Amino acid sequence: MTATPITAAAMGSPLERVDGQEKVTGRATYAVEKDHELSRPPLHGWLVTSTVAKGRVTDVDAAAALRHPNVTAVLDHTNAPRLADTSDGELAVLQDDRIGYRGQIVAVVLAETPEAAREGARLVTVTQEEEPAALSMDDESVEWYKPTEKAVGSPPDTQTGDVDAALAAAPVTTDHVYTTPQEQNAAMEPHAATAVWHDGELTMWDSTQGVHRVAGKIATMLGVDRKKVRVQAPYVGGGFGSKGLAHGPELALVLAAQWADGRPVKLAVTRQQQFAMTGYRAETRSHIRLGAQEDGRITALEHAVFTQSSNVKEFIEHAGVPARMMYAGDNRRTSHRAVALDVAVPSWMRAPGEMPGAHSLEVAMDDLAVAAGVDPVELRIRNEPEVDPDTGNPFSSRRLIECLRRGAQRFGWDSRPAHPRATLDGDWWVGTGVASATYPANFFPGNSARIDALGSGRYRVSIGAVDIGTGSRTALLQIAADALAVPVPDVDLRIGDTDLPKATVAGGSSGTGSWGTAIVQTAQQFRADHGDDPEEGVHSIATTEEYPDMENLSMHSFGAVFAEARVHRWTGEVRIPRMTGVFSVGRVINPVAARSQFLGGMIMAQSAALYEEAVRDPRFGHTVTQDLASYHVASPADVGDLEVEWLDDVDEHATPMGSRGIGEIGIVGTSAAVINAAYHATGVRVRELPATPDKFLRQGGSA
Repeated sequence: MTATPITAAAMGSPLERVDGQEKVTGRATYAVEKDHELSRPPLHGWLVTSTVAKGRVTDVDAAAALRHPNVTAVLDHTNAPRLADTSDGELAVLQDDRIGYRGQIVAVVLAETPEAAREGARLVTVTQEEEPAALSMDDESVEWYKPTEKAVGSPPDTQTGDVDAALAAAPVTTDHVYTTPQEQNAAMEPHAATAVWHDGELTMWDSTQGVHRVAGKIATMLGVDRKKVRVQAPYVGGGFGSKGLAHGPELALVLAAQWADGRPVKLAVTRQQQFAMTGYRAETRSHIRLGAQEDGRITALEHAVFTQSSNVKEFIEHAGVPARMMYAGDNRRTSHRAVALDVAVPSWMRAPGEMPGAHSLEVAMDDLAVAAGVDPVELRIRNEPEVDPDTGNPFSSRRLIECLRRGAQRFGWDSRPAHPRATLDGDWWVGTGVASATYPANFFPGNSARIDALGSGRYRVSIGAVDIGTGSRTALLQIAADALAVPVPDVDLRIGDTDLPKATVAGGSSGTGSWGTAIVQTAQQFRADHGDDPEEGVHSIATTEEYPDMENLSMHSFGAVFAEARVHRWTGEVRIPRMTGVFSVGRVINPVAARSQFLGGMIMAQSAALYEEAVRDPRFGHTVTQDLASYHVASPADVGDLEVEWLDDVDEHATPMGSRGIGEIGIVGTSAAVINAAYHATGVRVRELPATPDKFLRQGGSA
């Protein structure tokens, strides 16, 4: 069935997080805190990893480790259980002697205590035969290739019109390369899990963004019926995309649980290992050429993306996609090229593709504004498209101009000096910048929900969705209450378990919309089946098919972010005393959680703009910045005054709730607003993230 739109009662109200008290009092139990649910004391696993980037393991000497009184076993490629499917190179751990990247799992130590497991891992001696490895995008031996449509998620290359001719004829042009570095997800809870293998069935508590996705992958690799794998994720301490896919440690734990056969096994990666083997945002280089009329209206746009993947498994940062639909212009070209390196596999990180792509595009728009002598807000307004330039479809809702104008008003944009390097406050140059934000209104079909009547007007709503800390539990409760036309306290929500109806991953800002639609459809089916006064014990189940009109409408959220930068004239230090974001995201289900998501995204983008850079040693292939002391992220002291506002909006084309996703749009474009503000302050354009102080210092010794 197709859900019909529902009116809001609970939706839109600032309901406090229903899991908040459990979390702040420590009663919320995470993936390796499930002792009370285990029938036997667990073993503890510790990973032994490779110290070369490419080659093979010739010997694993575990004798010293096995002499430790609390070490139970050491599993390596010679004695670990065999997988039925080894086609996924990242997950086929301990299946052969090949080494594909430095930090790859080559053994697992099992012991009675985590301390003994760690000591046992130190005592294991691994002999490796090293081979030449390609470790950098600058390596002359690497070959650039055109990735597949499946890897990009859409055609890797697009072209409309004659870009080269339009650029040659344009009176105003810009031509620059913009780069973003490797970045790490660095969630508070590391990748961790507890697993029990008993009578041919696996039970697992995993820190994951998608229990059904993980269970399906593990079942395939083990060669067992999907019903024999149960994965639970009642609480997750953040993921930012890295936990949207299974990674090597989860499969290592599964193999250890098979070996232990009936005894639970726990495994949590260290912070250093999290930097080495659980995904990251790949480095990107964007060559952007813009041509425009003298008034700044774009006549030609080219966005050529160069990025890095892995020889172990392909993953592509689709950074050219935002340029396809963001601004008007008849002549357009986007492309993606990649190199496969002997490094760990990149993966999803908040707004994959859109974050680095929009950053580059929005800094390029600021370059164009300078070249054309047009105010940056006005430039974006002049290039507003009537329809999606990529597909030709009308937008279901596009209120970017309203976001820009409302943000400019709130931020005080009118008082901004027209030229950069115009305001000096003591030793601090002061400037302001703007950037647009966008993110697709992703909707994934195939979600199911179950509703049971509990009697006395109460209901149980069940769906295998995962709340990774975003507040999904609370939002889904509000959606369910409105769909059933009952107060929120009359709904008992169950999530985070593959024993519950199937749900897609918490990623792509798709969760609330996709899962909420399933709940709404199921509630409407329930009322059709059982009426408004159902008997206790009756239930209904429904599964979503397509809801949004994706083929005929272009569905995206939009926003505008304004930033003020202060750059110290002698040291180049950059401070961001204030930022303002205005967004159009459809109906906001819970204002408290929504504001938190917007702020979190904006802070994460400021962090990317100024501090974050994971450095890989080009000689040996390891990530040098493998902790939160050397990999810098924004701290509370770095964050100034943040203002967030969203337009009063309902997009019933997107979901029956009228909502679109909000988890990722806050990070899109915000880093560009910071960089554009720093340029306006100093007149120094930084096109290579992060914008560290040295990049603002001129030959004369001052910014």
